[in-house]
Amino acid sequence: MSDEKRPRIPRGLRADGAALWSYGFRPFFLGGALWAVAAMALWIAALIHGLPLGGDYGPALWHAHEMVFGFAPAVLAGFLLTAIPNWTGSLPVSGPALIGLFSVWAAGRAAMASAALTGPWAAAAIDAAFLPLLLAIAAREIVAGRKWNDLKVLAGVTAVMAGNLGFHGAVLLGGDPGLWLRAAVAGYVVLVLIIGGRIIPSFTRNWLNRQGAAAMPVPYNRFDMGVIALSALALAAWTLAPESRAAALACAAAALLNAARLARWRGWAIRSEPLLWVLHLSYGFVPLGFLAVAASVAGVVQPVSALHVLTVGVIGAMMLAVMTRATRGHIGRALAASRLTTLSYLFLFAAALARPLADLAGSPRLMEAAGILWMGAFGLFVAEHGAMLILRRRQPAGAQAGA
Repeated sequence: MSDEKRPRIPRGLRADGAALWSYGFRPFFLGGALWAVAAMALWIAALIHGLPLGGDYGPALWHAHEMVFGFAPAVLAGFLLTAIPNWTGSLPVSGPALIGLFSVWAAGRAAMASAALTGPWAAAAIDAAFLPLLLAIAAREIVAGRKWNDLKVLAGVTAVMAGNLGFHGAVLLGGDPGLWLRAAVAGYVVLVLIIGGRIIPSFTRNWLNRQGAAAMPVPYNRFDMGVIALSALALAAWTLAPESRAAALACAAAALLNAARLARWRGWAIRSEPLLWVLHLSYGFVPLGFLAVAASVAGVVQPVSALHVLTVGVIGAMMLAVMTRATRGHIGRALAASRLTTLSYLFLFAAALARPLADLAGSPRLMEAAGILWMGAFGLFVAEHGAMLILRRRQPAGAQAGA
């Protein structure tokens, strides 16, 4: 079929209608941040007051699902729908197509929250529709733009999608939901390894150039490729056999290699710029997370603690970092972190440390504090950036979004 006859996804920067639907990052960053707060508030209410959540899924599995397969895919969608047009040179998906995609995501959140009423099968079917749609749109745009090197990003999205389908299947048919949860977390971490390895040294190099620095981050080379490959193997071992000695050894090796990779990006040289050090510190939780996984096999920490180092410290923090930078850049605001933005970063890193410490100390209060810190981090994002995402874009010269 010729390109002229191929069905097209409506796209392009909207000059009419609500600005919220002009670009993918707007509704998905805002919706993801709001759900990060609301879902955590519901989870804390379940812990303290016994609020029933998730129907047959139960509160604990509902919480795990909504963090990994509810909040995180929204931010991932906002990033991909903004970054892929930059990679391919195409216009972004917007207007009715964007409204439709966001509505599918929102319907999934409503269905999972009311699973006791809709029934688990209906909730699973509604929720499972979003990630295949996102994957199809992302794949079509990358293939149409002939950006074959960017197809590797879709492997992480596919892992998350498969994890969600497997999670539902395990709950509904009997099985191990934890296997599929780990698979999805592994997919997100691989995306951080790929995309973080692309943007962190690039943004750092640009900033150091403006400062007139002589030493620069080491460019992407075979060492980076090897680190990503070994890390992916370590994550696969952890996913399939989380208590095995092989997984522990592979994750310990991945921790050392990722620490060495991070050191090559000269993070200490940009410590005065929060929009940059948050990226370096978020990636710093990658080796910490691998070490936590290895320690969990040795019985030093609980497996759930290692999981939260990856989900909060790596995935959550990297997503918040990208959300703040991309929002300010695409809206046309200066690429500089305010005090509120910096505080939101500190809240989230504190949550990433408090959650595993709560398990080590056996402290429910510390667990609740971790949840409140998480809510504070994303609540501050909404308070500062919510209006920016809803209002029309400004058009200053030279703004770089970084997505």
